[in-house]
Amino acid sequence: MSRKAIAWSGVFPAVSTQFNADYSLNIEATHRVISNLVADGVSGLVVCGTVGENTSLTLAEKLAVIEAAKDAAGGRVPVIAGVAEFTTAFAQHTVKEAARAGADGVMVMPALVYSAKPHETAAHFRAVASSTDLPVMVYNNPPIYKNDVTPDVLVSLQDCDTIVCFKDSSGDTRRFIDLRNTVGDRFVLFAGLDDVVVESIAVGAEGWVSGMSNVFPREGETLFRLARQQRYDEALALYRWFMPLLHLDARPDLVQCIKLCEALVGRGSATTRPPRLALHGQALADVEVLVAHALKHRPALPDVGLGEDR
Repeated sequence: MSRKAIAWSGVFPAVSTQFNADYSLNIEATHRVISNLVADGVSGLVVCGTVGENTSLTLAEKLAVIEAAKDAAGGRVPVIAGVAEFTTAFAQHTVKEAARAGADGVMVMPALVYSAKPHETAAHFRAVASSTDLPVMVYNNPPIYKNDVTPDVLVSLQDCDTIVCFKDSSGDTRRFIDLRNTVGDRFVLFAGLDDVVVESIAVGAEGWVSGMSNVFPREGETLFRLARQQRYDEALALYRWFMPLLHLDARPDLVQCIKLCEALVGRGSATTRPPRLALHGQALADVEVLVAHALKHRPALPDVGLGEDR
């Protein structure tokens, strides 16, 4: 599979999964959240990722979310399904089920819990990717998953045709340059950490899996396009406004932070499944202040060809 076979670029929010007060899945609310993101002009969707609370969902719930996303997207943007399992075999099974549910691609995480050695990590991705015809995005998030997918691991996977994309949340943008120096443009590169997105685009990122674009999708897509168009003065002005919120994506409690922000701007519920517990005390107050300040000083957005609601 060639990277030309996919059209993955721009902002792909890591969509939150919506729950009822009793923590049961609220598929209608999840569908509504996704529909609103598509209407606001995002370029794609990642469901059942970290922000989507993948590991708290049953397989049946994951498939319901994928199906809801496909329906909400209506063919206008690609839907990528997160795959985060404890074993390679479980991941292979989930990928097959995601394909049946209509996913346009999968974002595969390292096998969870076990801190694999580099050759084991590579073997996991190879086995999962070889089990499907879907395009695969390899997801690296060493602070959260305690497993580092280094450029060397990617280089060892360059012969695996279905692996077409690399999402990096390490925060080390040098890795994109190292990867390009070694394998050229073999992989589509995606920024995975919100508060280094402009830097990531400057060194080759073609897409952004974004947490805070769930809350401010038009601002996220505009920031991305400004940076891609090398309109850096305008991009940096918007980046400075956005940065206090983007830092929330780098915290261990990023899911609670992002969902609280969604609730504060009327885009979703703050409810997360335990063991994730709601923010309280000073942490809660700090996020409320950040959102209030952002709304009060929300900037007029430059024209980047985003267009009107779909």
